[in-house]
Amino acid sequence: MSGRTQAVYYRDANGNEPVWQFVRGLAATRPSAADKIQGLIDEHLNNQPTDSPPPAFPISSQVDGELRELRVRFGRTRYRVLYRRSTQLVVLLHVFEKNTGAIPTADIALAKTRFDDFKARMDANPRRPPRAAGRDAP
Repeated sequence: MSGRTQAVYYRDANGNEPVWQFVRGLAATRPSAADKIQGLIDEHLNNQPTDSPPPAFPISSQVDGELRELRVRFGRTRYRVLYRRSTQLVVLLHVFEKNTGAIPTADIALAKTRFDDFKARMDANPRRPPRAAGRDAP
């Protein structure tokens, strides 16, 4: 497969983009942290060759199956962006401030549920609005 990856925000059936909303909300209170999250997404998930491996630890690590986390440290605060590849798309599913050693199972389950919804709506024939991916989605 040739081409480049494109990071896109998961969009639910109501048109909400939870990761985008989190980052946008963070920009109001901690703009430098929001910029760092967006910068790491752009640097490590966008425009990568589709046949390249995922970013290496400590930037990214496997969570469960094909679900991965982008690890963002801003000062003493840690953020995690849970994502999964779908061909050329890198679907940004969930983001949270991490305060524990392990990723809470509820956060993992939420990301998996969102990917399943994304996949079902992308595979639907015909697709119905709103699109399952937002912002820069093709």
